[in-house]
Parts: sequence; structure tokens; C-alpha cells
Amino acid sequence: MTSQIIVIPARRAHSNHAEIARSIGIDIIAGRYGEGAKLPGDAELTLLFGVSRPVLRESVKTLVAKGLLSTKSRVGTVVRERASWNMFDPDVLAWHLDAGIDKRFLSDLSEIRLAVEPRAAALAAERRSEEDLAVMRRAVTRMAQEDGASGGFAEGDLALHLAIANASGNPFMRSVGAVIEAALRASFVLSAPADSREHDIAVAAHERIVEAIAAKDGEAAGAAMMNVIFNGLRRHGAAG
Repeated sequence: MTSQIIVIPARRAHSNHAEIARSIGIDIIAGRYGEGAKLPGDAELTLLFGVSRPVLRESVKTLVAKGLLSTKSRVGTVVRERASWNMFDPDVLAWHLDAGIDKRFLSDLSEIRLAVEPRAAALAAERRSEEDLAVMRRAVTRMAQEDGASGGFAEGDLALHLAIANASGNPFMRSVGAVIEAALRASFVLSAPADSREHDIAVAAHERIVEAIAAKDGEAAGAAMMNVIFNGLRRHGAAG
């Protein structure tokens, strides 16, 4: 059974070599260059992209550093297996959005969220400041005021999750929150509540996280976060 592919255009690159790396990276992620496939030679690629050989080589170095390619003498430039890709790299995540994400990507994303965010919420309950709580409450208020299908709702949702990661006081959790921001944004947009009832349920579920953090109840905060992630899975159909 094939999954529906959803394309969400991400940011554009700002230099020649970055734009070429982005183009090749999207081709790899979309499967146009499969795992183990050898890329065309320098002469063909420089002609294709209309750039110099040094610019092309800088692009390849970027993709090697991100785990998408390997280069070997007498072999050439080869696409690495997906397990080697640095999925926490912001560009690699952004290129997935450009290439088109499916249920597998969303499910994988939810699994890492379930592994990290409930614990982040529990730690936030122990360590949050009044300023942290104010940021969280503003985010929930924005969610309540915005239509569920709007970009504003998704922005409020994202702001809340990033605020919780920040309030955890753990620098690794803060980094995870920042790195997967683009993918979280896509997930929130795709799992937006479709009607007023779903909107109210989603807002109330997020309010419960903040209430538990405010009450310094780590167990309740973690459970409320798990509930929010599973509700998102249910809405975009990636569960199961």
C-alpha cells in the first residue's frame, strides 16, 4: 500500500553551492537517486547546473557531511543508505518537506517526539520559571483564538512545544526542539483540527500540559504531552 505524498515547500538556499546541494539532496530523498546509486560525473553535473567544478565539489562535500553521499576513488560519488542520513540536520529535514512527506515520515517523527517531549514536559514542570509559563500561556491563547486550519494555530502550537523544550533546562532537548522545528511545523499543519469541536479538543489538551507544568506535576505533564502527540497522529492518520 502506498502512502499519500504531501509536499510542503521549505526555505530556499542562499548560495550556488547550497542550492545545488539542496537540488541533489531532494532528488536523493525523493528516490530519483536510489540508495547505492552512483551520481553522474562532474562534467555532466557541471553542465546540468551551469556551475564551475569547485562549486559542484563544495555541494558534494555538503551532502557528504550530512550523510547522504560518500565519495571513493575509482568508485565515484554514491548515495548512502537512508540509515546513514543525518535526520536531525535542519537542511535534510527541510528537503524532506520539499520532496514530499508521507505517513512513514510523520510516524517516524512522532516516535522521536514520544521519546523526548513527554520527558521535556516533566522536566519543565520541575524547572519552569514564571516567564516560561507566560510564554506557554500566550501560545495556547493564540491557538484558542486562531482557526484550526490557519497558519496562526500551527505557529501557536509550535511556539508552545518549543517553549516547553526550553523550560526543560536540558540543552539537548532544546537542540532537538530547534532542529526538528521545520518537521514539527509540517506535522502541525497536516494534523490541524478540521472543525470547531476538534479545535476545542486540541486547545484543551494543550492547556492541560501547561496546567500540569504550572502545578509542578511532572507525571501529569508527561501524560498530557503524550496525549497531544497521539491525538495529532490520529488526525493525520499516521497511527497504526
